[in-house]
Amino acid sequence: MRNIYLVLILGLVMSCGGGSDDSIEPEPEKENEAPSMPVGVYPLNNTLCIDNNVVFEWEAATDPENNSLRYKIEVAENNSFSPLTFSETLNSTTKTIVLEKGKTLYWRVKAIDNKAAESAYSSAAQFVVEGEAVSNHAPFAPALVAPEMNSEIDGLTCTLSWTSSDPDEGDSLNYDVYFDTVNPPVSKVSENQSSTTFDIGSLLAATTYYFRVNVKDDNGGTTIGQVWSFNTK
Repeated sequence: MRNIYLVLILGLVMSCGGGSDDSIEPEPEKENEAPSMPVGVYPLNNTLCIDNNVVFEWEAATDPENNSLRYKIEVAENNSFSPLTFSETLNSTTKTIVLEKGKTLYWRVKAIDNKAAESAYSSAAQFVVEGEAVSNHAPFAPALVAPEMNSEIDGLTCTLSWTSSDPDEGDSLNYDVYFDTVNPPVSKVSENQSSTTFDIGSLLAATTYYFRVNVKDDNGGTTIGQVWSFNTK
């Protein structure tokens, strides 16, 4: 009888303690987040650099995990950054680059943390490097105002709008507008206009349109604009 009681007590102890599990699962590792986008300080958009030893500067990015950061700077002759004139990844927030004189260029920078997470590129800034004995500089390439790039517009009419400026004070600007359903556009719809808008009517529905604006100053400087596009419903 005594043995039966011992068995019962032992069974109760085992049933109370046998189902416990004191092991703690480790928390899943937090996903690494990308750093913030650095902001360009110099040269700003539409800057005339009088020295071809250009000192590029940008504000430091921040990282959610306080990871160490490096920066990738790119310079090119167009705002699609292909091909590149210069590219380097470095630890500092400044870089001096010797560039060819008399060139219109673009630059941008992004942050990369030590776990390879990358920020977005900063806004591309256009600048001109002073040339040798240049009495006139070409205008800055036009910047799109409306319609937004690759947007879909309502209706079958549209007003193209852009802005532009010139490194040389006092130069007046005129524009040639190309508009087409092919890329690049080949149909010149306006020539030597001073206005920075152009009205387009009688568009086709469900069609992609391409346009480009070339700018000329009154001293012979010319800059070919990039191709923009929009769609109709």
